Amino acid sequence: MKKLLYLILPLVLLSCSPKEVKKTDGSKFIRVEGPDLIKSNGEKLLIQGTNLGNWLNPEGYMFHFQDVSSYRLINEAFCELVGPDFTAWFWQEFKKNYITQEDIKYIKQTGMNSLRIPFHYKMFTDEDYMGLTANQNGFEMIDQVVEWCRQENLYVILDMHDAPGGQTGDNIDDSYGYPWLMESEASKVQFCEIWKKVAQHYANDTLILGYDLLNEPIAHYFLEQHANLNDSLEPLYKRCVDSIRTVDPNHIVLLGGAQWNGNFNVFKDSKFDDKMMYTCHRYWCDTLQSNIQDFVNFRDSVNLPIYMGETGENTDEWIAAWTRLMERNNIGWHYWPYKKMDSERGMVSIKAPENWNLIVDYTSQDRSNFAKIRAVRPDQAVIRKAMTDLLENMKFANCTINKGYILALGMKP
Repeated sequence: MKKLLYLILPLVLLSCSPKEVKKTDGSKFIRVEGPDLIKSNGEKLLIQGTNLGNWLNPEGYMFHFQDVSSYRLINEAFCELVGPDFTAWFWQEFKKNYITQEDIKYIKQTGMNSLRIPFHYKMFTDEDYMGLTANQNGFEMIDQVVEWCRQENLYVILDMHDAPGGQTGDNIDDSYGYPWLMESEASKVQFCEIWKKVAQHYANDTLILGYDLLNEPIAHYFLEQHANLNDSLEPLYKRCVDSIRTVDPNHIVLLGGAQWNGNFNVFKDSKFDDKMMYTCHRYWCDTLQSNIQDFVNFRDSVNLPIYMGETGENTDEWIAAWTRLMERNNIGWHYWPYKKMDSERGMVSIKAPENWNLIVDYTSQDRSNFAKIRAVRPDQAVIRKAMTDLLENMKFANCTINKGYILALGMKP
């Protein structure tokens, strides 16, 4: 019996040992060299691409809603209109249809070299989200797109657009109107744990350019009464990077500035990691050098890359001028978004289905109690048909290519 125990014990101890990080040749990954990104063959990479917005982080304005502006509020309205079962089915089909292999092939065909994939943290939890109440399929959904990108040689940046507790305090993070992440220890722990899980999954994948840790943290609304919120951002980034480095020593981490990725004065330590860059966002400004100079000044002060993770939502003329401005300043770009409903301000446009206006009208009504919901709810069969038609319309084959927009980017329609 003792001999048997001596044989079994080492095996048990081995199975209980921490999983070692598989060593991969670091030279095969995109690397930081001063203000530039360098590919494995030594060539410089200037990021040029788009954002797969609204796919794994639905936003109300993409559906033409106003006050119903975040996923949580959209889902609630859909459940009121057609019930939870149909709504759950809709979201599962939405994830399958919104981004397909045909979309990825077309993005590559235009001449782009990369994608930013925004995701909701719930995609990697057991929380109720987009049609599933447990065992969320974040890896399944993103892995499929990553493989399509691999076939097309498109790099991928993964972006946590909606963090535990909420990092922004507005609709874009699907939270409760305040950046609770910055104050909640439980949310910080979950934030770091999810990034560690994501990093471990992709640790050896050289197609992944890097991890965009937080989208647009700490909206400006809160600073008058909570000025110390900004002080919490860099320490949180450091804590998260420490978690990532326990499983992934190779990938770049991207740090977004406070106040819509626009304020980089919050950063005091540009040397805490040797695979680090910054990501800025800017919308609705002029296209003069002065409108980008603050980012250039910060980039030069830290001698690290900075890129425009989001921009756009503007006319073709503005897009053309802004793109040239960024490229003259060695700032890569991912325009927002790739796809929208009835809009020329993206690469492709989704046709709004018949009777979609009934859903838009419903979301603008007073629904503050059940009697009011009953009073304004349209015919359920009509709404189910409109939602089903939207699922069909969003497929790439049924979308309209916005040639002027793509030409303004300097790409090929």
